[in-house]
Amino acid sequence: MLKFKRVTLFCGHYGSGKTNIAVNYAFWIKESGRGVRIADMDIVNPYFRTKDSEAELAEKGIDLISPQYANSNVDLPALPQELYGLFQQRDRFAVLDIGGDDRGAYALGRFAPLILEEDDYDCFYVANFFRPLTRTAEEALEVMKEIEAAGGVPFTGIVNNSNLGEETAPENVESTFGEAHRLAGLSGVPVRFTTARESIAPQVRGENVMPLILQKKYY
Repeated sequence: MLKFKRVTLFCGHYGSGKTNIAVNYAFWIKESGRGVRIADMDIVNPYFRTKDSEAELAEKGIDLISPQYANSNVDLPALPQELYGLFQQRDRFAVLDIGGDDRGAYALGRFAPLILEEDDYDCFYVANFFRPLTRTAEEALEVMKEIEAAGGVPFTGIVNNSNLGEETAPENVESTFGEAHRLAGLSGVPVRFTTARESIAPQVRGENVMPLILQKKYY
């Protein structure tokens, strides 16, 4: 069972799957009976956005905050003013999808003092050990340090989201457990949970796995 903090951030390398996990995490919070908002803070990658799940989020009563030009042919590095309300109004939980790598994490810097002041947050590093540049714990650690330095918010947990898209088999996920825990040892940040596509999650052995409901665009 996950213990939700009021603010939860998801950061990671491009293609790590953080956007889909952020959406699922908001679903889990909502299903626990809590009010929640989700924010798209990705000003770098216009192709995989939280806004892609806007209809599903609205159906579950989850408010979405996203850049004005998300999913249009205009992509400006601007964040909506409503984001400040996530930190100033503490009546609901907040989930934030942060842009990929350190370049995307710079946008987090302006909100870091508010997050640290409240001190009720989780900042998760999403790792996919099948992606280029994060195939080993050492490579993933390098990206992790760059993101943390750029965003100014220390990581509190690692999410192992290693997958090969629709070709992912349970044994593929299982094969990355060792690397995920090596990353935890190198970074001093624990593995908080492992994810897998809903259809294979019950077959993954060795660790508790959070099943993901996925849009095909993400996998």
